[in-house]
Amino acid sequence: MAYWAQKTALTWQIALLLSANIFLFSCNPAQKQEILPYYNTPDFTPLFIADTNEIKNKVKHQIANFAFKDQNNQTITQASIERKIHVANFFFTSCGSICPIMTNHMKLIDSVFTGDKNIVLLSYSVTPWIDNIRVLKDYANRYHIKNPNWHFLTGGKAAIYTLARQSYFAEEDLGFTKDSTNFLHTEHFLLIDQNKRIRGIYNGTLELEIRQLIKDIEILKTERN
Repeated sequence: MAYWAQKTALTWQIALLLSANIFLFSCNPAQKQEILPYYNTPDFTPLFIADTNEIKNKVKHQIANFAFKDQNNQTITQASIERKIHVANFFFTSCGSICPIMTNHMKLIDSVFTGDKNIVLLSYSVTPWIDNIRVLKDYANRYHIKNPNWHFLTGGKAAIYTLARQSYFAEEDLGFTKDSTNFLHTEHFLLIDQNKRIRGIYNGTLELEIRQLIKDIEILKTERN
């Protein structure tokens, strides 16, 4: 119960932050552009920074290097997302509860940005020992996913779990203290900017938050990098 209480508290915290952000900008007509927060730590303490030099000095956390295979047997690495915005989530093909909802919500994002080569979607399998390339290809076909910029990824379990916990803070209330053998299952979508910095966390099971994610992608597209 404590775990889900933390989840609920985090969801409310994010909602309040988004509301505060909207309020601040609505009360300041001189402000020309909304600013999304940066996240440096697993507790997702937001940093609202606009100055470029201050960003460089204070925002040190970035998504680490990786290399995994996707459903088309392509190797996807950091080079594949270089200078691009990407959305990451974590799922498994045999999941019958929240994963279908999350995939359909990712399809909403896909429907808006499917022709934009600078927007990449990364869906990491948390059961890579089951979800091989063929299984991922079948899964993508089942959901009629054709976007070449949406990659369903598989690889070594330890590598995926370490990236999820230490880079994406996928289980933010747990930080990265869990052993790599502990099962990873999270409903969160993570929004990453062109410099591989975390800029948003969303509940992937809630359409309202996905609509906000789409709006936030549009904000990131206007940022100068």
